[in-house]
Amino acid sequence: MAGAGRGTQPRRQPPPGSDAVTAHPSPAHLGQAALARELTERGLLSPQWREVWEQTPRHRFIPDPAWKQLRRGCELLTGQERMDLIYSDEPVVTQLDNGEPGGPGIATSSNSMPSMVARQLSALDVRPGHRVLEIGTATGYVAALLCRRVGEEHVFTVEIDGVLAAQARANLDNEGLRPTLRVTDGEMGLADHAPYDRILSTCALREVPLSLAGQLAPGGILVAPTTDVFYGGATVRLARQDNGDLSGQFFHGASYMPMRSHRLEKLGPPDTTTARRRETGLDPERLYPLGFALYGSARLPGVRMTHGFHHDVRTVWLQAEDGSAAVAGGGTVTVYGPRDLWAEAEEVEVEYAARGRPDTPSFGLTVTPHGQHLWLHAPTEVIPAKSPREAASL
Repeated sequence: MAGAGRGTQPRRQPPPGSDAVTAHPSPAHLGQAALARELTERGLLSPQWREVWEQTPRHRFIPDPAWKQLRRGCELLTGQERMDLIYSDEPVVTQLDNGEPGGPGIATSSNSMPSMVARQLSALDVRPGHRVLEIGTATGYVAALLCRRVGEEHVFTVEIDGVLAAQARANLDNEGLRPTLRVTDGEMGLADHAPYDRILSTCALREVPLSLAGQLAPGGILVAPTTDVFYGGATVRLARQDNGDLSGQFFHGASYMPMRSHRLEKLGPPDTTTARRRETGLDPERLYPLGFALYGSARLPGVRMTHGFHHDVRTVWLQAEDGSAAVAGGGTVTVYGPRDLWAEAEEVEVEYAARGRPDTPSFGLTVTPHGQHLWLHAPTEVIPAKSPREAASL
């Protein structure tokens, strides 16, 4: 039985037929040991977490088929290529198109990059006996790691997709682990077992749901990847304050699939009859750092920014719901619609440079019942949004 409440890690005998570690480790277990060693050497796993990772081979949580995420889609992998991907520091896509057949092949669930998982778990700062809520069970891999660190009776995990939840339950059963697993929308958390000492989201949040904030115990910690229309992803560590607010710093860039209810609708194409082209001295590379993207997301709320390459040239696309847009690359920019989004971005980049181009950990987030806001260096230094008058004056 689990002894996590007494400061020990649960140790279960592997079920019959499993490829458990023996006197002759399997190639998969050798791969898991190598992965754990690599993460430890990078400073991402403590001795306690390394032991847990070595006990939890990743391949036992990866379904077949599985896919590798490429720039233009997902590539099906089988055989040794599949195993090589599993034991690399790469994400493994485990579901396409919400599981619906005949779709365009868009990744909708994955087993996250191991280094990202290790960073999240380190930031979560769990102790044996802590009550932990995980948002997004997916394959059950992270839930298994948590069970072996804090005790299965202290782990609660929710998954919105019933098929994924059933697969995760089977994976966990095969490991002899039985955390509380529910099929429900993670945005609502799991109120009937609250409060929790720790909450971990494995899907990206556009805003931290107040329902989750309310289920965190006083002094508790929430770790979640966040995403905004202006930046691809950044992970934040929030602590519950005495007044019930959550506040903390961003600590690493991370691109996670958004919570289903936080997915964005695509905007329509801009009106090409309004196109205005000109030269620009602002290199799109200067808008690429996550620090700038965090700052810009606060200053230009609602503006979407996407980076990519067009004919091997770094290109930035900006777009707003009023039909305004801008496409910049190779020294020129084309602007569409009523707002000059590129001029606004140029102004924000000048501000960011004047502040010394602060990096990701310089930024933080505070969540209150009245909304959430980004700050720079200290929670009292809230980054204000540009006013409509400021935007119109550019």
